[in-house]
Amino acid sequence: MYFYLCRYLIERISWLCRDMRPSVQEGDGRVKIVFSRRGGLSYAEFRLYLEKLKSMTEEDIRIHWPVIDIDGIDAQDHSKRAGLQVADLNAASITSGLESDYYGNCELRYAQILKPLVYKRNDNYLSYGMKLYPGPERLSLNAQQGAFVQLFGGQIGENGRPPGP
Repeated sequence: MYFYLCRYLIERISWLCRDMRPSVQEGDGRVKIVFSRRGGLSYAEFRLYLEKLKSMTEEDIRIHWPVIDIDGIDAQDHSKRAGLQVADLNAASITSGLESDYYGNCELRYAQILKPLVYKRNDNYLSYGMKLYPGPERLSLNAQQGAFVQLFGGQIGENGRPPGP
């Protein structure tokens, strides 16, 4: 499941690199992917997983491969890479808008502050910089979580939840 969810992340990273390349001329256009080292996870197996995806022709695999350097994927200790710490800080800030705290509240302000930095294409955040899995229409959201979905352009029904089946 971890590899599958990372696939969504790699897709979106590849799209961001593709879309930003015209305005960022430094480098060769490929992204350097560095994971925070986790015990029990084989990064060699993850690279093999990406190679398998790359060889497949299914339409639902939408990674923009020219910007992904599979062999360059690395894992480093969290404490030794400031970039990994910044990524965790951003992820925790966004997560606080969706995950209830001890008192049952969500904190949307961090997501509001970070929204201008979130990847979007044609004002679409929820398919690009914010990927909710499963989609918001399949989640049971409280009003605060619904406000998070609305912040990033999702539709909310009369009950404060995204419309859906």
